[in-house]
Amino acid sequence: MLEPSNNDELPVIPGKRYFTIGEVSDLCAVKPHVLRYWEQEFPNLKPVKRRGNRRYYQREDVILIRQIRSLLYDQGYTIGGARQRMSGEETEVEAGDYKQMLRQMINELEDVLLVLKA
Repeated sequence: MLEPSNNDELPVIPGKRYFTIGEVSDLCAVKPHVLRYWEQEFPNLKPVKRRGNRRYYQREDVILIRQIRSLLYDQGYTIGGARQRMSGEETEVEAGDYKQMLRQMINELEDVLLVLKA
């Protein structure tokens, strides 16, 4: 799982196996109550729970939280849209927009190539 590039301003994830909710909060710039809420909204976010219902997040969870954060805060998705995006579902409109954007990029790059060759 790759980290989104727009999370460059966030601290580097240390090479630990487990992280407390406070550590994850600091690493992802998200308050602990938001992390607990996201656990309810995103089924693939399941930290290990130990004594006294304490949460312990693994590195994959931290990366997942950063992806969710990016979708919600940077890309403007709603919770439902982010959930759908995280589950890999894309609507036909999104796929069509994506293909159109790729075609436009290819055309622009071909134009640049022609200018460079001249």
